[in-house]
Formats: sequence, C-alpha cells, structure tokens
Amino acid sequence: MSKPHNSLHLTLLHILLLLAAAMTTSAPSPWPVDETAPLITFLELLQDAALATFGSKDFDPKFYIDLSLRFSLPVVEKAFNSLPKSRNGTVPPADLEGFIAKYFRSPGEDLVVVHPPDYVPEPEGFLPKVKHPGVRAWALEIHALWKNLSRGVSSSVRDQPELHTLLPLPEQFVIPGSRFREVYYWDSYWVIRGLLASKMYETAKGIVTNLIYLLDTYGHVLNGARVYYTNRSEPPLLSAMVRAIYSRTHDINLVKKAIPVLLKEHGFWTSGVHQIVVRDAHAESHCLSRYYAMWDKPRPESSTIDKESASNISNGAEKRQFYREVASTAESGWDFSTRWMRNPKDITTLKTTSILPVDLNAYILGMELDISFLAKVAGNHSVTKHFLEVSKAREKAIRAIFWNETKGQWFDYWINDHSSCKEGRLYEDGKQNQAVFASNFIPLWIKPFNSDEKLMDKVLRSLKSSGLLCHAGIATSLTNSGQQWDFPNGWAPIQHMIVEGLALSGSSDAKLLAEEIATRWIRTNFATYKKMGVMHEKYNVEKCGDYGGGGEYVPQTGFGWSNGVVLAFLEEFGWPQDQEIGC
Repeated sequence: MSKPHNSLHLTLLHILLLLAAAMTTSAPSPWPVDETAPLITFLELLQDAALATFGSKDFDPKFYIDLSLRFSLPVVEKAFNSLPKSRNGTVPPADLEGFIAKYFRSPGEDLVVVHPPDYVPEPEGFLPKVKHPGVRAWALEIHALWKNLSRGVSSSVRDQPELHTLLPLPEQFVIPGSRFREVYYWDSYWVIRGLLASKMYETAKGIVTNLIYLLDTYGHVLNGARVYYTNRSEPPLLSAMVRAIYSRTHDINLVKKAIPVLLKEHGFWTSGVHQIVVRDAHAESHCLSRYYAMWDKPRPESSTIDKESASNISNGAEKRQFYREVASTAESGWDFSTRWMRNPKDITTLKTTSILPVDLNAYILGMELDISFLAKVAGNHSVTKHFLEVSKAREKAIRAIFWNETKGQWFDYWINDHSSCKEGRLYEDGKQNQAVFASNFIPLWIKPFNSDEKLMDKVLRSLKSSGLLCHAGIATSLTNSGQQWDFPNGWAPIQHMIVEGLALSGSSDAKLLAEEIATRWIRTNFATYKKMGVMHEKYNVEKCGDYGGGGEYVPQTGFGWSNGVVLAFLEEFGWPQDQEIGC
C-alpha cells in the first residue's frame, strides 16, 4: 500500500485543529458554567440533611454524593420530603439512617471488583535491580495491590445512568483507593508508571482507553469519572501516558487512536478561558495557560465544606467567584495550598484563575513534544512539524515569563484579577510569586530544561538551598498552613517528576541527588507500610515513616500513585542487597 501524500497529512492536521478549536471555543460566554444535574442537586440536599442530623464528626460529604439510587429520583425525592424535619433541617437519626438504607446503594456498590487479566504474582523480569530480599518482598506486596485496586463499572450504571453519579467506562481500571472509588486523571499517569514496572501493559492501555473515551465524550479529560467532575479537568498528562506505554510496547495502534484526541485536548488547554496572552519586558507576546473550572457553585463532593468556607461572603457575585476559584484549584490537583492564596491564612483569598502556573505550562509543553513524537511514529509529519514549532514557542514563553535567573527557579506568574483572555499583560519581576513551592522545579521534568547543562547547574544549587529537601523527601512548600498541599506533606508525583528530571540530565551531581531523594522516599514508604500495613496518599517528609495529614478529609490509603512511584523508583534505581532499608 502506498503512503498518503503529505498534502493529505496537512489537510488532516487542519481539520483536527479546527475540530479541537470548535470543541473549546463554543462556550456561550467567556465565563462558562456547566449545568447541575437533577440527581446532584438532590444529593446535595441529602448531604446537608446528613450534616445537620449526624454532625461534623467523621462526616465525609463525598459519601453522600456517591450514593446510587435504588428507585427513580422522583420516588426517592417524595420519600425524602416525607421525612420528619425540624426547622434547622435535622431529621431523627434513625429515620434518616432507615431512609438511606432503603432508597440508596452504598458508594462503591455500582463498581465491581475485577481481576486484571495481565496480573501474575511475580512477573518475569520484575525489578531486576532490587537485590535486597526484604525490599523485593515488599515490592511484590505493592505489586499485588493492583489486584485490590482494580475495578469495573457495573451494568446498572450503563443501563440506568440516571441513578448514579458514577460514569460508565469501556474498560476496567485502577482506583486510587479509600474514598476515591473512581478513576482520576493525573493520578493515572503514576498508576501507569507502576503498572509498566509490573509488566501489566494491557491494564495500562485500558486506563488510557477510558481517558480517551472521556475526552471524546466531554471535550476534555475529566477530573474524575463522576457526573460532578464534568466541569473541570486535571493536569494534562494523557500524552505522557501514551508515550510511556509506547516506549514499552511499541503499540502503534494505541498511538494512532490517541493522536486525534490529544489534538482536541491541546485545543482545550490552549484556547478560550484557559489561555492568557502575556507581554514580556521586550513587548513580545506569549500565549500561556491557566486553570479555569466551568463552575461557580459549591463542589458537589464537598458542598457543605464550600458553603461553610463562603459563609462570610455576602456579595453574590463574589461568592460565585470564590466557588469558581475553589473548583479551579481542584482542577490544578493542588487542592489546597497557600500557593493559590493572596492571604495564606484565608482560603477565601484563592485566586487560582488569576495565576499562570509554571507546572501546568510545563505539562502542556510536554504534551506538545509528546504529540510531535507520537505523530512522527505514526508517520504524520505535518503534525510533527507543527507541534515542534508550537513547543518552541511555549519553551520560549516559559523562559521569558516564569524563569528567574537570580533565584534559579521558575515562579508562577500572577496576573490582574479577572483579566480578559485577550488582554496582554506587561511582564514585571514583581508579578512573579517568589515564594518557594515544589512546583517551582517541575520544569526539570521536561527535556528542553533538563538537557540545558548551564541551567541545570543553577537549578540544582537552588533546589539544594531551597529548604524543600527534607529527611523523608521533597516538601510541597515551606508554609505549614494545615492545607494538604503545603509543608510538611510530600506527594508521590512531586517526588517522581523532580527526581526523574534530575536523573535525565547530563549532570552527575543531579543524578546523585535524584537517587538520594528516591532513596529517602522509598525508605519512608517502606517504614510506614511495615508499621501500618498500607500505602498512603501522602507522607510527612519531616519524619521518616510517618504519613501526611491536613486538608478536607482524613488521610487516605491504597494508594494508586504512591504504589506506582515506589515501583518506578525501584525499577530505575534498584536497592542493593547490603543497603539498609529502615529509617
């Protein structure tokens, strides 16, 4: 069969780019808001009644929004309205408990536990660099957790979607664990990295297939596979997942399936409300991206929390803007952190939509480079060339707007509140947020920066003196605010991106630091697991063997991305037989 002519490739590129733009610029107003599903509206009422009735101790609002109905919504609403209620909304506890038991299925009942088809207890060639028998045994226990975390969507979700907040997906998947019973977007990248270390290639491909389905259906990859997550995305790492899987499997069909939807996702993040144009000190304009949720109401999964946080905001427009900032912060994955607040002690000062985040723009640069690479693999040279040019423009923008030569870090850029997407903003040093966060070093993960020897030396010195390097890993910030994306918490994805960026550089000093950080992280995960028998969502990097805390909910276990990063680190660095593993 003869190859298509290049003009056909060019035509295809133009069509796909136009489709992507159409998907992302058709919003009726520059400040779009998704509609609220009737089921969500009702479950929020139930959430309010449960809080009023049972009290705040051990109360998790997500539990109530994840319930599925046993009967139609009108039937359940009628029964709810018939419950005896006091003036403050409380229901006799026994009555509310009986109502929930009769009319609802528990969260998780609309999922089925599945056995991954490619799971074996000890894969051939598993972690060959791990020589220590204790570490190897532990790694096999983590590998076995993929069985515990594997799920599929029950047939009831497909047959009667109006009874569920869970969304149907075509393939089985891996959940993070505990209260996070559904697929999450950026978590999936590190789950996949762990699955690749476990030689579970088909399970990894199934996760990507599900995310492609969500992108095709909704125009963006959702924060998670729930109806209430359709109003926002999460850090865009789908292209990185496809590229990671291709590097192990050379599955060209997956690449060809992914390219059109990756173009659509790129359009979502680089047009409409997500794009801001900034002018630098030389009057040169740069297009950069921000987080911006299509939502200005309380998050359904945390509705009672958001309403309490906004209780002192009397102005309706200001309250709606606060809710949008909250949802946009959730889109960032860093929910919540002083990184997004004007006043670090006041969550109502969140201004996420007024911030150009350095890590988001690094991810999009990575996406552009991935698309260029994957298109070359698929033989689509016009797309390859286009995205190589686009990536060069974004790299230049990152260097011009975020990089601080004096500090040796990349800083978030703060724009004026409510700036129009089309307005240029004159770049000034004072607009960089020069507080120290781990996100300031995420560009290390992207090749144009980790391959720049002179820049790497400066960043390495800055990282070592930043105060972020702690006894058990990299802290998220230097501020102990009680928010979970602040000090002293360390998170698996942050460790992995910075460590991998250091390891990929040509600097021997950077490689040594990468291994040192990975060793600290493996040790604290090991010690905590041996003490408690579980893997945690986050860890306290001040103390080896201690899990993290803070934020809106109690510490969670499972845990997808923590498992994945430990396996990825052990695959990369191994563990010598004579190296001590304890704290």
